[in-house]
Amino acid sequence: MVTLLSAVVPCYNSEDYMDRCIDALLTGGPQVEIIIVDDGSTDRTGAIADDYAARFPESIRVIHQPNGGHGAAINAGVRAAQGKYFKVVDSDDWLDPAALQKVLAELVADTFDMLIFNYVYDKVGKKHKRVMQFRRALPQNRQFTWQDVKLQPGKYILMHSVIFRTAILQDMHLTLPRHTFYVDNLFVFEPLPHVRTMRYLDVDLYHYFIGRADQSVNEKVMVKRIEQQLRVNRAMITYYADLHLTDPHLARYMQSYVGIVTGISSIVLLNEGSMASLTQRHALWQFMARADPALYRKVRHSLVGWGVTLPGRVGRRMSLAVYHMLQRFYSFN
Repeated sequence: MVTLLSAVVPCYNSEDYMDRCIDALLTGGPQVEIIIVDDGSTDRTGAIADDYAARFPESIRVIHQPNGGHGAAINAGVRAAQGKYFKVVDSDDWLDPAALQKVLAELVADTFDMLIFNYVYDKVGKKHKRVMQFRRALPQNRQFTWQDVKLQPGKYILMHSVIFRTAILQDMHLTLPRHTFYVDNLFVFEPLPHVRTMRYLDVDLYHYFIGRADQSVNEKVMVKRIEQQLRVNRAMITYYADLHLTDPHLARYMQSYVGIVTGISSIVLLNEGSMASLTQRHALWQFMARADPALYRKVRHSLVGWGVTLPGRVGRRMSLAVYHMLQRFYSFN
């Protein structure tokens, strides 16, 4: 049987939770190849991965490599992938088995560049799990193009909610930065100009486990790693500035994506509150203005851009108040 989906599982010291992720992927059967990338783990992650590969040699391959970070693990997975389609599943997350069967049926039935589906914020201690879905923003039951994408301001497509055609990632030689957190934004962002056809499947496939104190999206952790967030943010700005897009619909979405990530960077810096952080926030916006003045004007005058650049102490307090309201509603970190 032809391998339909390559599911890459980046692992670093994941011994406590990787079983749930891998067991869920195994329900996909022979159509799914599981590539576990042991990224220089110092616990039993590598041994657990090898044990899975020994028990399920027809489904699982293991790559052991020196620690290079999330991006390096994804890079290794892209190079090794043999499936027609490609999915990243972080080792503390998992896919719903019933939804996975529906996704595989969709991948068999048609050929497209990107499949989009829903994801669930599976937050620690929360009985109600917030589902991020795209029913009103994307057409259903047919292929579509960027012209049909009607995402509301503030809503964007994360790594959790996409499957790419593998050839797109391999042909463009997608290479994410090493030893850098938050590269999932680049993983989704950089292939977009190569995506021509899409499909949306209204199923809750991806469970995004959130709430551990050491997670990269934890507020305190983001403050400590703000330089890495800014590195990714600047890389997105530079990448967009070099594109010279001719499709206005794709350009509009990518501008919005840059705006969201720049808004997140700005809020983290505002939350930290020091003069140094406020200087960094100003420098980020000036970087965008120099790199692509047209992009800067679009983002700066968007709802997100306006919301995170309100002047003065009162403006900063208002920006943070809106952020914390959205945080409670969406439970995103």
